[in-house]
Amino acid sequence: MKLDKVIAVRTSKTVYKDGDCAIKVFDADYKKSDILNEALNQARVEETGLPIPKLLEVGVVDGKWAIVSEFIKGKTLARLMDENPDKIDEYMNLFVDIQLDIHSRKAPLLNKLKDKMNRKISETDLDATTRYELHTRLEGMPKHNKVCHGDFRPSNVIVGEDGVNYIIDWAHATQGNASADAARTYLVFYLKGEEELAEKYLDLFCQKSDTAKQYVQKWLPIVAASQSVKRNPEEKELLTRWLDVVDYE
Repeated sequence: MKLDKVIAVRTSKTVYKDGDCAIKVFDADYKKSDILNEALNQARVEETGLPIPKLLEVGVVDGKWAIVSEFIKGKTLARLMDENPDKIDEYMNLFVDIQLDIHSRKAPLLNKLKDKMNRKISETDLDATTRYELHTRLEGMPKHNKVCHGDFRPSNVIVGEDGVNYIIDWAHATQGNASADAARTYLVFYLKGEEELAEKYLDLFCQKSDTAKQYVQKWLPIVAASQSVKRNPEEKELLTRWLDVVDYE
């Protein structure tokens, strides 16, 4: 495999193109268990019939672990939004429709979203009282088993040249409550400073899924706590605000 054509650089990983393959190479200190879990998630989601790049291989390249998938020709939805701001409503409608398609699938062997959230809350720097309130709120949320992407954002959708919309990056996939996944996407827009897009997204998601906006918002403190585990100083103030504004029941 040739690693001379970089197509994406993300935290702790670089994606290369070699012929019909996309090779995601992880930094040497990346946990092997997380890499293997991502590959397993991708394989399990592939079995649901969702349009995602096929997993081809997991191996070691130049001493670093790598996941090899089929290369998809096309542009990300994020790039199309940047290039065609006049079509933002059209693209946002498409974005939400794709997410609802994800939520319509089942993958019984995926990790459970509630288990992951409970673990993340326990790993935060929050005080014991706040952690207790978050654990209690999470436990009271309805238990669902829908496929949840876990990091659904426009840059993780490739509008293929073949007319198919492909969903990539399944590292955070779980099965659980779709509104938690929506809260996560809402937070992603907000953390990028795209408040207007965040509100447009949430309105559309709630309208198309017939979900009360307040229900999605109840997940925000839980999702914010989960995100805070990354300990990104640039996000700390905003995430703390999401945790402070909630009235615990």
